[in-house]
Amino acid sequence: MIDEAAIARRWDAMKGLLNERSRRRWAAAEAVSHGRGGIASVARATGISEATVSRGVAELKRERDEEPLDAGRVRRPGAGQPSILDREPGLSEALDALIDPVTRGDPESPLRWTSKSAAKLAQALVGMGFQVADRTVLRLLKAKGYSLQANKKTREGVQHPDRDAQFQHIAETVGAALKAGEPVISVDTKKRELIGDFKAVGREFELTGRPVEVRGHDFKDKDLGHAIPYGVYDLAADEGWVSVGITSDTATFAVNSILSWWESLGSRRYPNASTLTITADSGGSNSPRTRLWRAELQRLADTTGLKIRACHFPPGTSKWNKIEHRMFSMVSLNWRGRPLESLETIIELISSTTTSTGLKIYAQLDEGTYEKGVEVSDERLAQVQITRHDFHGDWNYTVSPTLIKS
Repeated sequence: MIDEAAIARRWDAMKGLLNERSRRRWAAAEAVSHGRGGIASVARATGISEATVSRGVAELKRERDEEPLDAGRVRRPGAGQPSILDREPGLSEALDALIDPVTRGDPESPLRWTSKSAAKLAQALVGMGFQVADRTVLRLLKAKGYSLQANKKTREGVQHPDRDAQFQHIAETVGAALKAGEPVISVDTKKRELIGDFKAVGREFELTGRPVEVRGHDFKDKDLGHAIPYGVYDLAADEGWVSVGITSDTATFAVNSILSWWESLGSRRYPNASTLTITADSGGSNSPRTRLWRAELQRLADTTGLKIRACHFPPGTSKWNKIEHRMFSMVSLNWRGRPLESLETIIELISSTTTSTGLKIYAQLDEGTYEKGVEVSDERLAQVQITRHDFHGDWNYTVSPTLIKS
């Protein structure tokens, strides 16, 4: 009679030390050692199924006549449950079609307009006749290279057909000016900021449980007003200038900001300059379509004695302008999580912005009053000494000092 209790004791002592293959071989060896009825007794004593014990016995007999398994292998090649993709032909293609219904599947798929969670994908696949669980869908998606992704702002909307050509023109113009030692600046207006103890984007270190308390709403404080930072970034010097206005973002304010940079920094850095190259976007206070912008550039040329060469980025591509990612982005990082409680705070935060590569920014308050809707007469516009370039003269042009048009 087979002592199943003894088998159970031996099994309890060994099972924690064995892998799948070793358990099967141990059970098979134990069953063979007891002869007739050994398989059933081992199965009862260990809880291993008779089929598994029998398979182990067959493996022992086969391995006496065949080559043993390679070191580290638990099963022979091809053993084990078939892959889900083998059991469910067409599953991979069906999953691709659900993930991207417009290009790979049915454009009218209901999942086109719903969140593509693993549970919903699995439910849709089951409805198509596949036997699959959401955990399996997650595994298949990972194998296909999918992961949870947030939206990323990269598209510029409808692209102008000459977009790339204009980028190339700007690169060549800027490169030639820098090579000649002439000043090149990138200009733009930063987002208007409310002054006061308003919630600021971002976070900074504070004692746990003691965040800076700010107002519960973002309504403009009539007494404190707002700030309009207009920036000038010197590409060659890696140096910035910001005029902080308090009224309106107009072309006159923009040109006064450029003139302040020139008088404070540019004229000393480029004493022999003959041309100032400006890159700007195509909207706002420095829009090339604005009469006042062109008239004010004439004032800038006459005041400085420089030819003003302007190159504008195509509509919707302002983020490619150097000032956006070389200066303003650094300013935003520097004041993240800090309420802009006063104009002095804004000036100090801008001026203290630096980078490991040597960026230095200067800032000053512009208390001038700039009115919107200033009209430029035809006579004043006719006095602008403007020469439009051969390529896209609406984006690229030069304004010369009066009586020096060329």
